Amino acid sequence: MSEDSAILVNAKPDLAAARKAWLDQLGGERRLAPKTVEAYERDTRQFLAFLAGHLGGAPGLKDVAELRSLDFRAFLTRRRAGGAGARTLGRGLAGIRSFMRYLERSGLANAAAATTMRAPRQPKSLPKPLTAADARRVVDAKEQLHQEPWIAARNAAVLTLLYGCGLRIGEALSLTGEALLNRGEKSIAVTGKGSKTRMVPLLPVVFDAVDLYRRLCIYDLPPGEPLFRGARGGPLQPAVLQRDMRNLRSALGLPDTATPHALRHSFATHLLGSGGDLRTIQELLGHASLSTTQVYTGVDTARLLDVYKNAHPRARTP
Repeated sequence: MSEDSAILVNAKPDLAAARKAWLDQLGGERRLAPKTVEAYERDTRQFLAFLAGHLGGAPGLKDVAELRSLDFRAFLTRRRAGGAGARTLGRGLAGIRSFMRYLERSGLANAAAATTMRAPRQPKSLPKPLTAADARRVVDAKEQLHQEPWIAARNAAVLTLLYGCGLRIGEALSLTGEALLNRGEKSIAVTGKGSKTRMVPLLPVVFDAVDLYRRLCIYDLPPGEPLFRGARGGPLQPAVLQRDMRNLRSALGLPDTATPHALRHSFATHLLGSGGDLRTIQELLGHASLSTTQVYTGVDTARLLDVYKNAHPRARTP
């Protein structure tokens, strides 16, 4: 950081000098990315500008050393009132904490008030759904990258369960050897979160994918034992499937949002787009609340009201 950066900060010389030394250390000894150092510089500059107004004058090391949790909360409140979102506030607090910890290590302040502050709750982010064409490519056994045919078929079978049935990874990997043996089955019982069991319809393409895996698998798949196996014969681990999915999406030119869980998200989104109703999709996904399904499928309030009006007897025009 340049000398100008320290001069422009609304702080007394002792605090400005300490801040400059911290920023130099971030970019030098700790080798943080330039963008990260810039963000920390900006966040702490904003914090010191707030303190100048909050305390009635440019703060020094003595003032910062006496800060309480209430002062940090007041800063976050001011930033939120100015339109800063949870992610911006969280990042800003991270920079301030880093600076305060540096001052503490240097024997200049106590960082407890900053480090015990709870970061603002981050909004839930959901994976973006794949297009129907991309989802079909992902679940196609021929698109899988493994030289071992049975592993390629295994991955395709698991991914087909995620997209074709809307299962979570854990739900698919919990299936045992007796599952999906009878092509006459119309549905399968799946135990999801909270040990709640739901019935999920089965498509012929799901049976086809699992049948191919069974025929090619080099291990026995007896009832009561895991259906999907790792390369050494043990239960297939989620991390292995996630790693293989990363390699696959790179080979297919798909974005980083194309994750195994995005296939479950795609299942719900494509059903809704084809006329499926939210209540049914809620049951298929195993959501306890309809509002969860609404968020999950990206349904806006207008669409939710439309579903309600079409479904509720009292909402219909006589």
